[in-house]
Amino acid sequence: MKFTLSWLKDHLETDASVEEIADKLTAIGLEIEGIENPAEALKPFKVAKVISAAQHPDADKLRVLSVDAGDGPMQVVCGAPNAREGMLGVFGGPGTYVPGADFTLGEAKIRGVESFGMMCSARELQVGEGHDGIIELPEDAPVGTSYADYANLDDPVFDVFVTPNRQDCMGVRGIARDLAAAGLGTLKPDEAPVIEGTFEPTLGVHLDDEEGCPALFGRQFRGLKNPASPDWMQRRLKAIGQRPISALVDITNYAMFDLGRPSHAYDMAKLKGDLIVRRAANGEIFHALNEKEYPLDGTMTVIADDEGVHDLGGIMGGLRTGVSDDTTEAFLEIAYFEPDRIARTGQKTTLTSDARSRFERGVDPAFLEDGEAIITKMILDICGGEVSTPIRAGEPPVDNRVITYDYGRAASLGGVEVEEARQAAILESLGFTVDGNKVTVPSWRRDVEGSADLVEEVVRIVGMDEIPSTALPREEGVAHPVATRAQVAERKLRRAAAARGLHEAVTWSFISEDQAKPFGGGAHMLANPISEDMKVMRPSLLPGLAAAARRNLDRGASSIRLFEVGRRYLAEGEKRTATLLLVGEKRPRGWMRGKAEAFTAYDAKDEAIALLDAAGAPTANLTLFAGAGDDWHPGRSAALGLGPKKILARFGELHPALAVELDLPSQPVAAELYLDAIPEPRSNDRARVAYSPPALMAVKRDFAFIVPDELSANQLERAVAGADKKHIVDTHIFDRFEGKDGLSLAIEVTLQPGEKSFTEEELGAISQKIMAAAEAKGASLRA
Repeated sequence: MKFTLSWLKDHLETDASVEEIADKLTAIGLEIEGIENPAEALKPFKVAKVISAAQHPDADKLRVLSVDAGDGPMQVVCGAPNAREGMLGVFGGPGTYVPGADFTLGEAKIRGVESFGMMCSARELQVGEGHDGIIELPEDAPVGTSYADYANLDDPVFDVFVTPNRQDCMGVRGIARDLAAAGLGTLKPDEAPVIEGTFEPTLGVHLDDEEGCPALFGRQFRGLKNPASPDWMQRRLKAIGQRPISALVDITNYAMFDLGRPSHAYDMAKLKGDLIVRRAANGEIFHALNEKEYPLDGTMTVIADDEGVHDLGGIMGGLRTGVSDDTTEAFLEIAYFEPDRIARTGQKTTLTSDARSRFERGVDPAFLEDGEAIITKMILDICGGEVSTPIRAGEPPVDNRVITYDYGRAASLGGVEVEEARQAAILESLGFTVDGNKVTVPSWRRDVEGSADLVEEVVRIVGMDEIPSTALPREEGVAHPVATRAQVAERKLRRAAAARGLHEAVTWSFISEDQAKPFGGGAHMLANPISEDMKVMRPSLLPGLAAAARRNLDRGASSIRLFEVGRRYLAEGEKRTATLLLVGEKRPRGWMRGKAEAFTAYDAKDEAIALLDAAGAPTANLTLFAGAGDDWHPGRSAALGLGPKKILARFGELHPALAVELDLPSQPVAAELYLDAIPEPRSNDRARVAYSPPALMAVKRDFAFIVPDELSANQLERAVAGADKKHIVDTHIFDRFEGKDGLSLAIEVTLQPGEKSFTEEELGAISQKIMAAAEAKGASLRA
């Protein structure tokens, strides 16, 4: 919601500065998103006098002017037909940026004559649409003064974020009311005029869909003109980003931003028969003012005539019946549309408008008659003509809610002590009617439903800063842990990942259908997505990480190490998952290393095991399973699990086709850790086990086995580790050799004695167990 300072002062009597107004708006819940001052761009332009005007020697339509802007004469070549000696206008010197023409002035030669700057038109300065000649100022305009200061164009623009529940602040009047209640000025009276019609209307209005449109009021005009709107109105509309079109259109737009009351004007000559408010027929086509077509269905409220639909109720007018410069007879429509109906229609058509944003929040149902009178007077004042007696169809759903209010709740619920009299005064200044403890809610506050809402109104006007900081009561003794095991596990995993050089990413939980397709598509679609690119709840964390990796690569990063802990959304429900992605160079090139070293599947395996261990998984019991699935490279990926049906992680190189889909360079490696699959520890005891290192030194023994092709290194290692679980505390393969006897794997075994050192007989017996366990898997001791 945007408005200018002068616009606000039409409703609020105040001497507060721009900064004070901005601070107060934020304090009462209307957050300021920005403050602009368009006049800053016009500061360099000065009021100047044309000292002389001579014909250009080589151009019939050009004049050579001598211009004084307070710094002495300047020669300017000008093509404006109204440029003449003695006139006062607006001058921009060399180096000045012209906003309406989008260029910076300089010194130039025009048909052989030097020109230093230019005299400007209204369109060139974006202060009007006039472009037939340069701006003409009164004779008393002070030469050398900044034009922005002289014309009072120094009018800052406030940009306010209005939350969905504050429909009353979708107009400048509502914002002024809040500021007045907060003590920043006095709200000016704004009574609706009484306008008597001079003729009976010829247009009939029929409400066939009172559920979607309970009431429609209007006035018929004849003998009017539809010129450009006044400069003051155009300036305000332009300041808030609205394009002036014509007087009738600008008046309805202005009233919408001024009072929060949308309305619409029809060209009577283009209407065929009476105005009918009804449900759309399935398949009916609506031609909107934006020159686009929209298919309709039976859930939508439309306004039609004998020829068909010409208006999508509460959202946008139709192209067929819109007013034009030639309009002499018009119908002003002011209606109340049911908010939920407007919201659903807007979602289906994806058609957005300023009217929709107000109707779907809920406009004031009691402000139809007065709103019509105010807009009618503006039309008569600007466009002339005469107006009919009022047209009334239906009754607006005015709900006079009365709330029984306990003034003590401001302290018990809001945390701030406020006297009853002050609370009542605050509520009355906001438009509530207070009678003892009975508070009547104004028609424009459909968001206020109970006493808690009244407490909120009081507290936000008093100021959130007035709420004292009070510590919560704490029980005596040692605090009990509040984090769940899952939360603790995720924290440990994050710390471990960061310690290992991975960077945490937080990506969107919803992605596009195209991003979800490589992962089997999305099982959960959003009913009201932010955009088409955020329509599906993600079945994998990889699309978000891939997009983050691509952004970093595009900015010159050569080594990407990302991880994320979040949720995947599958048909069977939400799944807690940790995913890491390694892209680019593991190590850069160097004079000792030579070429840069890329990440491999083994790097992903190391990270997966380390992070599973940090999350509390029994990594010593993990089994390696070949192949991770369709999304992974068939020969460079694997799974880690406690069994074929208890997979804890998948890792390796992504499938080349998936890498292309994700827009990643070749051979990206990743790992997915399924945190929900990690078994809970058997004991609930969180106490640390006392550190008790063994008293005796460990013994290491090396074995080399000839292994068959079908036996994996992991299977051999697990067989050896299980040969004597009492004494074997660690195993790892340290060598791989292919000779004439076949594939040889060398494995180091760590043995830990207990109360006394091993004897040779005991070591020999353990070695026999190790060899027997390996032979049971098809391996044999290498000679």
